[in-house]
Amino acid sequence: MKALAVFVAADDARAAIAREAAGFFAPELTVLDFPAWDCLPYDRVSPRADIESRRLATLAALAGRGENPGAGLLVTTVNAVLQRVPPRQVVAESSFMARAGKEVDRGLLMQFLVRNAYSNTGTVREPGEFAVRGGIVDLWPPGQDEPLRLDFFGPELESIRRFDAESQLTTGSEQAIVLLPASEAPLDPDSISRFRSNYVARFGAVTDEDPLYEAVSAGRKHAGMEHWLPLFYPALDSLFDYVGPAQIFLSPNVEEAKDARIELVGDYYATRESMRSGNTGETLSAPYKPLKPEDLYLSAREWDAALAKRNVRVLSPFKAPDSMKSIDAGGMPGRDFAPERAQENRAQETGRINVFEAAVGHIAQIQTSGRRVLVGCWSEGSVERMGGVLSDHGITALKRVNDWREALRLHERAVAIAVLQIDHGFEAPDFVLIPEEDILGDRMVRPRGRARRSQHFLQEASALTAGDLVTHIEHGVGRYLGLKTIEVQNAPHDCLELQYDGGKLFLPVENIELLTRFGSEESGVQLDRLGGAGWQHRKARMKARIREMAAELIRIAAARALKEMPPMELPRGIYDEFCARFPYLETEDQERAIADVVEDLTRGRPMDRLVCGDVGFGKTEVALRAAFLATMSGNQVAVVVPTTLLARQHYRTFRERFGGLPVRIAQLSRFVPAKEAKEIRKGLAEGKIDLVIGTHALLAKTISFRHLGLMVIDEEQHFGVGHKERLKALRADVHVLTLTATPIPR
Repeated sequence: MKALAVFVAADDARAAIAREAAGFFAPELTVLDFPAWDCLPYDRVSPRADIESRRLATLAALAGRGENPGAGLLVTTVNAVLQRVPPRQVVAESSFMARAGKEVDRGLLMQFLVRNAYSNTGTVREPGEFAVRGGIVDLWPPGQDEPLRLDFFGPELESIRRFDAESQLTTGSEQAIVLLPASEAPLDPDSISRFRSNYVARFGAVTDEDPLYEAVSAGRKHAGMEHWLPLFYPALDSLFDYVGPAQIFLSPNVEEAKDARIELVGDYYATRESMRSGNTGETLSAPYKPLKPEDLYLSAREWDAALAKRNVRVLSPFKAPDSMKSIDAGGMPGRDFAPERAQENRAQETGRINVFEAAVGHIAQIQTSGRRVLVGCWSEGSVERMGGVLSDHGITALKRVNDWREALRLHERAVAIAVLQIDHGFEAPDFVLIPEEDILGDRMVRPRGRARRSQHFLQEASALTAGDLVTHIEHGVGRYLGLKTIEVQNAPHDCLELQYDGGKLFLPVENIELLTRFGSEESGVQLDRLGGAGWQHRKARMKARIREMAAELIRIAAARALKEMPPMELPRGIYDEFCARFPYLETEDQERAIADVVEDLTRGRPMDRLVCGDVGFGKTEVALRAAFLATMSGNQVAVVVPTTLLARQHYRTFRERFGGLPVRIAQLSRFVPAKEAKEIRKGLAEGKIDLVIGTHALLAKTISFRHLGLMVIDEEQHFGVGHKERLKALRADVHVLTLTATPIPR
């Protein structure tokens, strides 16, 4: 690289914001990402495969193996810089190149994959995996967004295709590839030999069963083996050795984060060492033999020495005293609309101050001063929603842009809006950034990860511990005893040893997908008998029961499909404002559930939809938006919950979200005084109450609704038989939305 700048953030969140801002304001700049491991110091688990993939791809680019960008920005964190990394020379030399249409030695390719810690699997779904099926080799190299499919015809590599890990369908092609190691801990013969000798030199002769030593000696990956990284190499480097004399920028609070990290590493080491020397706390597993902190991490003295050799700039949001040499970039904190939000929350139906009106007025003032305005949002959905709301409040010259260059090409009176995940705005000499967080409040964002298929089968033997109960698809419930190598046709095969009633089963590791974890309480579990009829009988009974349930579901669905209901209308402007009050970034599943529910309510057919998701995954937001559509269409809404505690929680949530809207909300449970409960029942019958939240008291025969349009049922499986019969009767004429954290039969 001709010119490299390194930005060191105090944590992952600040690093993500820096990458986002760099990609928007300088799209021509090459931005490299170097994250820290996502596991704790001295852990028993390995870092995630995609984390190691990103780290190795960046190290390879810095070492000169990848594309050589002319100028670049490396974004990293304190934790990542403090951690020692594989030697630069080793990373530069550890690669395998192949080109379509040329001959490729498949034997050398297999050796490279095995020695560089690629995992042999049946189906490639994660970085660092490979699978061989005849003349096709699937693999997912570090640094690639998608896995690759290498199609051989004899010794010739006919084609290199990219494919989607979820659907396994081809998405594109490549002419050539450069493969990098899949793990920072190599498993080639030299590295294994070096590990064995270094391990014995550090911890003495291996006299007991040491699973780490045994696995590495056999050339197998072991969970957490990266925490002994120094034993695989003659010496380790640091990230400073890769970046050379680069310009270093330190974000605020870096020194505090560095001191805290070094102290944390020391605490974890002391805890592990005390457990090993005292032989306490880990009676169920082999003793953990930790390396000293200085073997794995930089010390405070080494950190200071590395920075002293480089040009360092410390960034600060505060004005430096006159005695310090500093450069003022001219930035000022942006306006936060917290006062308007507070007034809006206190006001109910009249006299409320709209936070969007305040934002529009502020934008007009900025434009009067001759500065440009940029509105940043967290997602594409937020851009569409915020753009619609601002347009409704008078901003007509609003333009969606992808980067700062497009924003500069707009008319100076136009307002640019973009996906830009920055939490707080600022004012620069020539423009002002207003993020949606300053308008709407804190956006408690859940990072959106790569979509994955739900997989309940097991993929690695390391996911099991001796003594675990497992279920074989053909033989039923057994107990896992461990891995065992057996001779088959004069060749060794690794097998999982499973104990059953009256015998054992040895399952080859390549068929581990036939096993699932036993998902119930393990105490008192009876193991199935190998070759017995008990497991087959249970499967047959369950299949018959599923067929009965399916037939009943089809009958109910057919009856409802013939019924018509007035379609609800979607009030776009005010609906967008209601959605904008949600203080989270919607997940993909959440957006899909909301879209499906809205479609059901607006098509004129009775809805009967189940939303299943774990606690905290946003099921209530789906119900809130459905309730908004129903009440705005003149319908009453009933939210039925199994407990009074849940009723109070939902009541508080609905009151906050519907604050300032002409929707009358009530709560009905055994804790509501009799006089108030009587008024609520009367209000429901007369249509004066639009939305009611309550327990099974809402299912009493004394409750009647004037125009019930939507019923939301939370955790239906907790209601009694009588209550469920009442719910069935109500389902005939209203939309029904069921929420649950437990997968239940319909």
